[in-house]
Amino acid sequence: MWNEPYLETCCRSALHRLTLVGRHGRPPGLADQPCLRRLEAMGLAEERGDGRFAITDAGRERHAALVLKAE
Repeated sequence: MWNEPYLETCCRSALHRLTLVGRHGRPPGLADQPCLRRLEAMGLAEERGDGRFAITDAGRERHAALVLKAE
């Protein structure tokens, strides 16, 4: 049964960008800031002490299932 909240295309893209930047994280103040906040509220991202956003383990799992899904 499907029970995960829907991610808008912009938020899926922000989630993917979090995987691309790796440990460096996404800096605050970029155009995808609202999506990063939504991802944070969902437990898929976290704001670090330096203000940058990083992907969480749950975010990696969701990215694999949603963005990298096997055909």
